[in-house]
Amino acid sequence: MNWLVHGWGVRLVRTIITILLVVSVVAAGVWFAGPRALQAMGLHPVYAGPRYELAGGRALIITTSIGTLGETGKATGVFASEMTAPYYEFLDGGLTVDIASIKGGEIPIDPISFNHFVRAASDERYLADAAFQAKVKNALAIADLDFTAYDIIYLAGGWGAAYDLGTSDILGAKITTAWAANRVIGGVCHGPLGLLKARDAEGKPLVTGRRLTAVSDKQVEELGITITPLHPERELRAAGATYEKATAFQDIFANLVVIDGRLVTGQNQNAGPETAQRMIEIAGGKPR
Repeated sequence: MNWLVHGWGVRLVRTIITILLVVSVVAAGVWFAGPRALQAMGLHPVYAGPRYELAGGRALIITTSIGTLGETGKATGVFASEMTAPYYEFLDGGLTVDIASIKGGEIPIDPISFNHFVRAASDERYLADAAFQAKVKNALAIADLDFTAYDIIYLAGGWGAAYDLGTSDILGAKITTAWAANRVIGGVCHGPLGLLKARDAEGKPLVTGRRLTAVSDKQVEELGITITPLHPERELRAAGATYEKATAFQDIFANLVVIDGRLVTGQNQNAGPETAQRMIEIAGGKPR
């Protein structure tokens, strides 16, 4: 009987070890293959289009200063890749890149941005880039800047931007001045909310009658974060913009860049690299 019990116990231990090994192998497979699978579905696609350089050019990236999702207390901020992808496209294209936010100081980054399954290659590069991290920790305040000193003004998104980019009178006035000075303006996802208070040469809202894109109402609803005060598709349509979008079974996997003269906008986090490259091109960049 003791032999039988002992034999059963050994078989049980072996079975448990086998199950644990299988689970470990599956988990490891998911860990390594998961990001590639999501990329194949459309998340952070590898940009294979033309690239441009503008030696001596200057780009300004603007982000939110809001780090909390309303009264929920949950951490939010800029979605990392919507800042990091354009930054490296500009930098590698020979531009000097400054980082600013509505209030200046340390920029809050949505912690979800750096989740293993959703972080982009540009985020990995940022996490090893002390110089870029220092810029993010000590961002310039938009009130202190002359936007006309830049060739490109780029507005990064993220849930935090839904609280302050579209309500900032200072940002609206600065973009108005930059637009009048023939600068290239753009952004992705929630970033185009920063265009709402800007005006054109005739004093009309800059977005009225212009083709553009930003994160869709569908993506906002699918991600379940509808408590934010401004939803880009809704607000831009209400302001008279000709809003365009791509769609997918989940819009987080959709991708679109829209160009209207010197205005370049991307639908969501997938559009950062192309948006940046098209902005460099329109600003006078040469193929590289």
